[in-house]
Amino acid sequence: MPTAIADGAHSAALAHIWKDLMKKRKIISLSLLLVGVVLSVAFLLRIEFPQGFDAYFKREYYNQFGPMAISVELVIAGYYFFIGHRKTNFALALFGFTALLDPLFDQIGLFDSIVPLYGTIILSICGLLCLWLALANPFELKRLSRLIAILSLVLGIFVELFFNYF
Repeated sequence: MPTAIADGAHSAALAHIWKDLMKKRKIISLSLLLVGVVLSVAFLLRIEFPQGFDAYFKREYYNQFGPMAISVELVIAGYYFFIGHRKTNFALALFGFTALLDPLFDQIGLFDSIVPLYGTIILSICGLLCLWLALANPFELKRLSRLIAILSLVLGIFVELFFNYF
């Protein structure tokens, strides 16, 4: 009889821990979603839509969408994290690498980033958090393989180069 009581107490404790863990995941994911949406709107409002048809085919026009693409990646990663999608860690890693590569490439002189300073700071903090969440996997979502982690880094590099260099 004492064993049954101990097993019941152990199960209740595990259920309580699981519930707290899910609550923390939802709070973090909603925070990431909120930051992503606010930055997306802020970056969208900074885009200048030119007069005339030929201006839409210039690199300067498409370059404006880089910061918004990063913040949309954050929204997608935050949503996947909220619902516990099996590709959550990939989306978190992709955003994290993209967000951190922008200021890195700017600092080494590969290109001049057009992300405003407040955006760089906020996206870098979120990027570090998302990389930690993706690589450490504290919420026990589908673990990233080395190949997928490298793929997310390569795609992050491609996104940064596409909007800033090509």
